[in-house]
Amino acid sequence: MVSGPDAAQVSVDASIDRREVDQFERLGADWWRPDGPMAALHKFNPVRVRWMRDLMAAKFGAQTAGNPIQVLSGVTILDIGCGGGILSEPLARLGATVTGIDPAPGNVEIAKAHARDTGLEIDYRAVTAESLAAQILTGNGAQFDVVCAMEVIEHVVDPARFIATAGSLVKPGGLLFAATLNRTLKSFALAIVGAEYVLRWVAKGTHQWEKFITPKELEDWIFDAGLDVTQRTGVVYNPLRGDWRESRDMDVNYMMMAERPGLYRHAGSA
Repeated sequence: MVSGPDAAQVSVDASIDRREVDQFERLGADWWRPDGPMAALHKFNPVRVRWMRDLMAAKFGAQTAGNPIQVLSGVTILDIGCGGGILSEPLARLGATVTGIDPAPGNVEIAKAHARDTGLEIDYRAVTAESLAAQILTGNGAQFDVVCAMEVIEHVVDPARFIATAGSLVKPGGLLFAATLNRTLKSFALAIVGAEYVLRWVAKGTHQWEKFITPKELEDWIFDAGLDVTQRTGVVYNPLRGDWRESRDMDVNYMMMAERPGLYRHAGSA
């Protein structure tokens, strides 16, 4: 039995905020410009990939040991809200079997084209997490070893319900990764005023401070979804080095990993 929303509750577009989707779809090919409107995400990407890679390797290492480059070989990953594929691609390069989903068809086409150009096989689909969850409930879908909800929760209509849906897509013994922004005065000063109006790292209106999520809220929703938070870290920007690093400071950006209880069975096990 899959925990999470039942068949009567699942709506294939329940999490979609159309204004948010339209805003990101307008980026088009600019998704992959390191100096473009997603420059901040390109700079943020290395720290989140390293953090996730090391935790996944520790969890699934018995099945993936032997090739440090393909350390995630055999691990199935769902990247929810994949956009142009900025997170999906490095995970695929590490050997994972990646499915990237996004409700904006334009984003998915950009992601598919970039993956083709770089020789990567990634299953990109213009669908919602709810639609995948509905397929599982009818016996026509599959769960994943890892589900990623990175920098997407603050853009959905009902984050608690979204986390329940994301959690339902995680296999027993599998992992859920989430990253978002804390709702504090510090985050308003840095992520809204600083990033959008002073430094212009992202377009004005990219974030709405009232939709930011406290770590306590996120942990509660994850627990309600039937998973246990086992790792958490803040992420802060180092202006001298021009990069992001892990930190105990979770006042602005932070990431969490949660595990669904149960015996993990990797692909090919009897």
